[in-house]
This record gives sequence, structure tokens and C-alpha cells, in this order.
Amino acid sequence: MAFESFGTMRVNEVGHLEIGGVDTLKLAQKYGTPLYVYDVALIKERARGFKKTFEELGVKAQVAYASKAFSTVAIYQLMHEEGLSLDVVSGGELFTAMKADFPAERIHFHGNNKTRQELEMAIDYGIGCVVIDNFYEIELLADVLQEKGARMAVLIRVTPGIEAHTHDYILTGQDDSKFGFGLTNGQAEEAIRRVMANEAFQLIGLHCHIGSQIFETTGFKLAAHRIMEQLVVWRDSLDFHAEVLNLGGGFGVRYTADDQPLPPSEYVRAIIADVREVAQGNALAMPEIWIEPGRSLVGEAGTTLYTIGSRKEVPEIRKFVAVDGGMSDNIRPSLYEAKYDAVIASRPLEEPDETVAIAGKCCESGDMLIWDLPLPKSYAGEVLAVFCTGAYGYSMANNYNRIPRAAVVFVENGEDRLVVQRESYGNLVQLDLPLY
Repeated sequence: MAFESFGTMRVNEVGHLEIGGVDTLKLAQKYGTPLYVYDVALIKERARGFKKTFEELGVKAQVAYASKAFSTVAIYQLMHEEGLSLDVVSGGELFTAMKADFPAERIHFHGNNKTRQELEMAIDYGIGCVVIDNFYEIELLADVLQEKGARMAVLIRVTPGIEAHTHDYILTGQDDSKFGFGLTNGQAEEAIRRVMANEAFQLIGLHCHIGSQIFETTGFKLAAHRIMEQLVVWRDSLDFHAEVLNLGGGFGVRYTADDQPLPPSEYVRAIIADVREVAQGNALAMPEIWIEPGRSLVGEAGTTLYTIGSRKEVPEIRKFVAVDGGMSDNIRPSLYEAKYDAVIASRPLEEPDETVAIAGKCCESGDMLIWDLPLPKSYAGEVLAVFCTGAYGYSMANNYNRIPRAAVVFVENGEDRLVVQRESYGNLVQLDLPLY
């Protein structure tokens, strides 16, 4: 591939790949590989970009980090420093947020099957709101709130029937989805009626999410327009006035040269334009707009470093180059057929002279990180840098083949900071109990 930098990434004076002012070869030597490296300056730039657009347009808003993309104490602390809210989808993410001292009032709890224990945690911690996903949850949350003598602000998640142009497995806004209440089949209206009838709930608005890795604004505009038009109907028929309209996330990022994402500001401007149009045309109060970027905040800021090991050449078919990680630290190629670019960290500008397949070390034929990667001839012991691994790499990491999870390091202004330690073999067995 032709080297194209992200954020503070550059080639330094000795010809090595550098991120955040730190030589990646030194990072690999210091912390070992596989290693997730995060460009803190780029994360800050993206966070500020989303917030700035709302401020410039004079729209009241919350930008909530969709933390399923990458959930650790350190990233939650960074998002708090940048003034973002937080979207969590499990008790584990909520517990991590509390460990990070994230302000509970800026936490939104998602999920299609929240447990009683998780809802109790949310109430006890005093989080900002729960996004209700189904009729079962209405009854469950109402029961828990009654037991605790509490009241909770809630959003109702609706599926607006919009299909985003993305991978089938990560479509979430169409009617045939496990998430939310259908906007077109009457379920959303029935949910609003039930929630409004229960004093334990403070219904503040609606939520939708149409998919992930979306490169155009059409889907977002259609969803916003459709929901706003329905809000006009419900204002008149139910006396329901939405204070908040959460339009989710799914803003695309650049994994390879084939991906052409829009700047974050374009998504925001397009969404606001449609919301304003319907609101002004129907004497409807302009709701506060919430969005939930995850991948678009951290995806391109992450780079995974691997050490090259074995090599296998199948004459006239393929050349395999194996690294010391794989589907245990990045399952997306196996799960979604996700595509990535990579370079040899010690010579990123060197012209390729062969095409190779980057194989992982797991005992699985499908453990392939990149199928066709142009590279200069590589050798065992060299460091391979795979780009745009900041989202859904660490968060979906696993211990298949009892491989310890990789370490995570943040880099900024020439300094590196370890934020997640590498798992040890001892960590792998610490919960095991002997049979005898």
C-alpha cells in the first residue's frame, strides 16, 4: 500500500513509523506485541470536531461516546476530559465507567436484554437515562423503580425502517431487527402510551440507530425526517413532546483506500437540517440532539503492532506471512470480512514487491487478518503495523487457544503510557477450579 498517515502518524528521521511522537519499534520493544497503540491527539480532535459543529449551529446537544467500540478506564477518563457523555450497553461497561469516575448523570444505558441486576446498578449509580428497547423492559424497569422508590429518565428506541448501506450483520434500523420498537407497525406508539402512563418514568425522547460504517448522509436524514414527522403526529394525538432526539452513531471511517468517509461535521449538519426543517414547518419545539459516535472517535486512532514470524509459500497460489496475533485480538476479519491496510513499521515507505496474506497464529483456517496485502519482502522479527484497529479490536478480544489479551498503550506528544496491561498465563487460569 502507499503509506497514508492518520492523525499524528508520520515517518520519522530514521525511516520508522511514528505515532504521537513515539517510534513504533520502540513501543514494540518496550511493551511487546501484539500491542494496541492509540493516538490520543486524534481522539481529542474527533471529539472536539463533533462538539464544535453543534456549537457553531447553535443546537443544544450531547455527544455520547459509544463505548462498545473500546471500553477501558483510560478511554472513559479521556472522554470525560473532553466533555462527552457515555453510552454503555452492559453492567461491565457501567462498572468500568464508575471505576473511571465518569459523571453518572452523563451515562446512557442501552441494550436489548438488560437484566434486573444491570437495571438495579443503573438506578443505584444514578445514571442519566435508560434507553428502553422492548415491552419486557418497560415492565421490568418499572418493577425495579417501584421497589426502589425511584424515578428514571428514559428514551424509547425506535426502528424507523431505514436500511443503511453497510454489512447485513450490523444493520440495526430496519424493521427486521432485534433492537427497538417499530415505528411503522404501531409498536413505538404503544410503547410511548405505556411509558407515559407510568409515573416511574420520565419520558424525555426517542432514540434510533440505523447501522454502522455509513459513508453517506441519506440514511440519517431519512431517519431524522421520518421520526420528526411522527413526533408531530404524537404531539397532537398523545400530547407527547420529545425533549431529546437521539440519532445514534454509525459514522464511517477509513479502513482502506476504498473507504471514503465524510467529515464528522457533514453528518451533523445534515441531521440538524432535517430536524429543523420539520420542526419549523410544524411549530414543533426543536429537540436537543444526541449522537453516539464510537468507531468514528477511536477507530482510526488505533494501530496494532505485530511481530512477523513464519512464512509459507504455496507455488502459484499464495504467500502466507504469519504474525503473533490474529483473531484473538482482531476478530473482525473473520466475523465481518473486514478489510485493513498495513506496513512494515521499520520501512513504511519502501515500495512493495510482493503480495502476501497476513495469517494469525490461532489454530483456525479462518484466522486471516489481511488476504491480499502488497508489501516489500518481510522477515521474521520485523514489526507489522495494521492501521485503523482502534474500534472493536480490544473490545472484542478473546482468549481463543488460551492466548493472553494484548496490552494497550496511549501515545501523545512524544510520551507513551500503558493503560491496559498484557494478560499473563496466570491471568488465564485465575478463575479455573481444579477437578481434584
